[in-house]
Amino acid sequence: MSHHIVEFQDVRYHYPDGTAALNGLSLRITHGEAVGIVGANGAGKSTLLLHINGSILPASGSIIIGDLQLTAQTRKEVRKKVGMIFQNPDDQLFMPTVYDDVAFGPLNLGLGRERAAERVEEALRIVGCQGLRDRPPHHLSSGQKSSVAIASVIAMQPEILVMDEPASSLDPRSRRQLINLLNAFDHTKIVASHDLDFILETCERCIIVRDGRVMADGAAETVLADKTLLEENNLELPLSLKNNPLPRHKGAAMNDLDKLKHLIEHWKEHNKEHARTYREWAGKAASLGKNDLAGVLGEIAAETSRIDELFIKADGLLG
Repeated sequence: MSHHIVEFQDVRYHYPDGTAALNGLSLRITHGEAVGIVGANGAGKSTLLLHINGSILPASGSIIIGDLQLTAQTRKEVRKKVGMIFQNPDDQLFMPTVYDDVAFGPLNLGLGRERAAERVEEALRIVGCQGLRDRPPHHLSSGQKSSVAIASVIAMQPEILVMDEPASSLDPRSRRQLINLLNAFDHTKIVASHDLDFILETCERCIIVRDGRVMADGAAETVLADKTLLEENNLELPLSLKNNPLPRHKGAAMNDLDKLKHLIEHWKEHNKEHARTYREWAGKAASLGKNDLAGVLGEIAAETSRIDELFIKADGLLG
């Protein structure tokens, strides 16, 4: 699963005016995690996100995205792995119709028009916007624009979804739809937001950033319920937790057993998907007359399915 890893090691970055945005920031995000990035204004959240998709490069330190170290030479490949959704969807919607906007990315990846059309229809179905395909984006509501912006990224089938303040301009109904959409997205999600309730509902893990450094990293329900920790970093309790009792702060480290349980559940889910994919390609290989290859792929699918029993056993041992 290493192709989905995001890893920062002692990353530093200064803007041209001398402002220090990242000051030795280190973190590691693994395949399938849903991670919230929170912090006060100027903490370095947006700068962190812009490094993930290679919009800006670190002055020092290293960044690994999947199996690539981020450099000027690799940033083009990195952007194929990372789908970035900006705070204002108008920054991403610029074509005459919704269909054209969603098709723009796949076509620029080199897909043919028929394959790109399939990607567009699937992405619009996922976000529930099939009926908007021929509408001009500037005629849409804020919630609809946000959904279409997400579709334009999903159509490129990124391994990692990165979002900067995705709910900032949404009404309650659109916000709820976005929460449901994100919770249905299978791959790695990294969300920066001032809306701590949004983070609590969409992310299992939360990282607090201040002055360009990681100040805390742990289970979202633990980090975001710690009033003292939040106040130390110029944040407040999520509204949904203000009347609830607070657990004592146990430090910045994420509980390894909780993280392992989450990962095992995720691995178990995706193992079934992988087995199904291997079987499908075994059938395709057979239809092309590659029977030996089909046999090997069939064996891989069978072995992958057998691993399910081990995942179930491991899950049971964790309780």
